[in-house]
Amino acid sequence: MTNDTQVKLVSGTAGYVLEDIPHLTDYLPDLPSYPNPLQDNPAYSVVKQYFVNVDDTVTQKIVVHKDSPRGVHFRRAGPRQKVYFESDEVHACIVTCGGLCPGLNTVIREIVCGLYHMYGVRKILGINGGYRGFYAKNTVTLTPKVVNDIHKRGGTILGTSRGGHDTSKIVDSIQDRGINQVYIIGGDGTQRGAAVIFEEIRRRRLKVAVAGIPKTIDNDIPVIDKSFGFDTAVEEAQRAINAAHVEAESIDNGIGLVKLMGRNSGFIALYATLASRDVDCCLIPESPFYLEGSGGLYEFIEKRLKENGHMVIVIAEGAGQDLLSESLQSMDQQDASGNKLLQDVGLWISHRIKGHFAKKKMPVNLKYIG
Repeated sequence: MTNDTQVKLVSGTAGYVLEDIPHLTDYLPDLPSYPNPLQDNPAYSVVKQYFVNVDDTVTQKIVVHKDSPRGVHFRRAGPRQKVYFESDEVHACIVTCGGLCPGLNTVIREIVCGLYHMYGVRKILGINGGYRGFYAKNTVTLTPKVVNDIHKRGGTILGTSRGGHDTSKIVDSIQDRGINQVYIIGGDGTQRGAAVIFEEIRRRRLKVAVAGIPKTIDNDIPVIDKSFGFDTAVEEAQRAINAAHVEAESIDNGIGLVKLMGRNSGFIALYATLASRDVDCCLIPESPFYLEGSGGLYEFIEKRLKENGHMVIVIAEGAGQDLLSESLQSMDQQDASGNKLLQDVGLWISHRIKGHFAKKKMPVNLKYIG
C-alpha cells in the first residue's frame, strides 16, 4: 500500500506556511454549501463565536523569536458556518482499525450522538471488523439508543483487525452503499490507509468526505493537547511501577525495571514517572543514553544503589533501539499495519545490567516487568 497524497502548502507573508488538508472542493469546485444546522440548535446558537473562522489556523511552534518567520501552521478544527451536506442526505459510516485502545467505544458513541442530535443525521452504519469489514463483514445500524452504554465497556463494539486494506473493494463498497461520510478510527497505519482511500475517492470524483480520527495511547501527535486513551495508559502504568518499587525495596540492591508502551515517543513513560515519584531513572526515545563510562547508565545505577539500596528504572519501548546492535538484522520487520516492529529493549537491557554487575562482583536483584 502506497500513499501518494500530496500535502497542500499555502504560503503567506513573513514566512507563514499552512500545511492544509484535502477538501471536497479541491476536485468538486462547484459543490453547493448549506447553513450549518447548529445555527438553529438552541444549545449552540446562543454561544458567541461558536463557529470557527475559515481562516483560523494553529501554529506548530508556540515559542518564537521576534525576528523568526511565522512558521508552519495547521487548519483549526471545529464547526464551520457553512457545510457541504444536508442532514437528510448524509449516510455516514464508522470503522475501527488496528489495536485496541481505551476510549474507542466512547469515540464511537460521541460520533453517533453528535451526528444524530447536533446535525440531524439519521443514517449511520458501523463497519464490523476493520477495513476488511467494508467488503467481507456485515454492518450494524448505529443510533443513540444502540450506543447509549457502550462507553462503559472496553474494546470496540465494531470489532477491529490489522491489514485487510483493499482500496478498490473498500471504495466500491462505499459507493454501492451510498455512503458519503466515512469516519476512520485508527493509528498511523490506519490513517495511511485512509489517505489512500480518499485518493481513490478523489480519482472517482465522488462526493464522499473521509475523516481520520487518530487512535494512539502514546500521545505522539503534535499540536493537540492529549490523545484519547493516554490518561488511562498512564494510570495503568502506575500499577506496574508500584509493583516494581515494592519488589526493589524489599531486597538488597533491588532493581525494578519497567518497560512501558509508547513506540517512538516517551510520553507515557515520562508522565507515569512524574506521577509515581518512586522512579529513579526514566529512559525515553527523545533523550539518547549510553551504558558504559562516565555519565552512563551503569555508573548511575551503581551510585543510586550505594545511596539508597534499591532503585526503579522506567524505559519506554522505543528507547535505546540504536543500542540493540545484536538484533539489527530484524529491525526492519513490520506488522500488518505497516508499523516497524520494535525490539524488546527491556529484556535486552536487563541482561546487560545483570552481566555488567556480575563482572564487577556486585550482586544485584533485578525484576523486569515488560
